[in-house]
Formats: sequence, C-alpha cells, structure tokens
Amino acid sequence: MARQTESSSRDSILGRIRAGLRVVPHSAPPEESERPIFEDINNPLERFQGECVANLMECTLTADLAASARQLATVLQSLPSGSIFVQDDPALRRLIDIAAPGRAIRWSSEGAPEESSQATVTRAEALIVQTGSILVTGSCGGRGASIVAPCHIVLATMDQLVPDLTTALRRVSQQQLLNSNSFACVISGSSRTADIEKILVQGAHGPRRLVVILQSGPA
Repeated sequence: MARQTESSSRDSILGRIRAGLRVVPHSAPPEESERPIFEDINNPLERFQGECVANLMECTLTADLAASARQLATVLQSLPSGSIFVQDDPALRRLIDIAAPGRAIRWSSEGAPEESSQATVTRAEALIVQTGSILVTGSCGGRGASIVAPCHIVLATMDQLVPDLTTALRRVSQQQLLNSNSFACVISGSSRTADIEKILVQGAHGPRRLVVILQSGPA
C-alpha cells in the first residue's frame, strides 16, 4: 500500500511537470537595464550639494582662501582640543597659518596621523557630482588621513567637480596618480552603519564627520 501511494505521488508530480513543459512561455518583459541609474545632472554644484546632504556630509561654499580659513577655524573650534593632522600641501599650509595658528599640527611629511588626532585636513583629487563623493589617493595625506580621526575636513575647488566616477578616474589616470599611488578611495559621506536593529550609527569604521570646504577661487 505504501509503495502504491509513493508511486501515485511520483506520477502526480511528473504529470504536473510534463503539463508545465507543454505551456508556451510568455514573452520576457522588456529589459529595465537600459534605464539610467542616476538622474541627469542639470546643475553640477546644486546636485553635489544635494548629494552631500543625503550622504550626511557638510559642504560649505567659500569665495577665496581667506573665507576658507574662516570656515576651517569655525570647524576646528567646534572640536575638542588636540592635534590636527594636515596634508603637507602649500595651500593647506597657508590655510592653517590663518585658521589654526595656536593648534598642534602634525604634517603628513612627518608621518602618519596619530590615533589621538581630533581631525585631518586634506585636499581631494576630484569631487563626484553624481553621488556626492570625494576621490582621494595616497597623495592626499596617506591612507590614514581619511579614516583615523573623528573628523575629516577636505579643501576643494570648483574646478574639481566632475560628473561621475568614470570621469574622475580618467582625470587621475591622465595625471598618473593611480600609477604613483598604492591607495585610492571614493568617500561618500561619513562612516556609518545600521546593521544593529537598523539604528544608524556614525563613525563605525572611520570619521563621524566629513566636511567639504568648496572654494570658488584657486586654492
């Protein structure tokens, strides 16, 4: 009896499979892969600012070096006392002289940032408008500059705005920056995770705060 039941069940399953194979499949739905993933960019600056907000980034526009120095001073004053790690760059040296004359500074030419650093200040290779991201390489203060301190401050200029990642990578490739550096990174906002109970935590694997000082004039 058990064998009869088993045989009947098997025949029933095979019968449904055969019936299914005789059904002519419907035509496949149209591919959606051709639809653009990102919206068109009509106003690069406005789009970048909007993406920064979505990425929990702070983006401030400044007119010149003096205005950038004032903005940097405001950001540094909001941080606890302690040393600041700064990419050893001529423009950043001028900026620090104005914005933080009494602050303890560790330049990238002196070594990697200390774990006690309250902030890092660097340049960027490009600003990616499409996603509100920052492209940095090892030239921007080294690997630790974008991950060690709780606050990462980036000085950039309008001419560094590029529409997408492809354009950004093409730019740094033309400048031979990918050949001369062992490190390149795309940063899209402050470090954050919501793995635990879907509660957003900033500063999970890097800076809790990412500040972009976007200068309209040359740095």
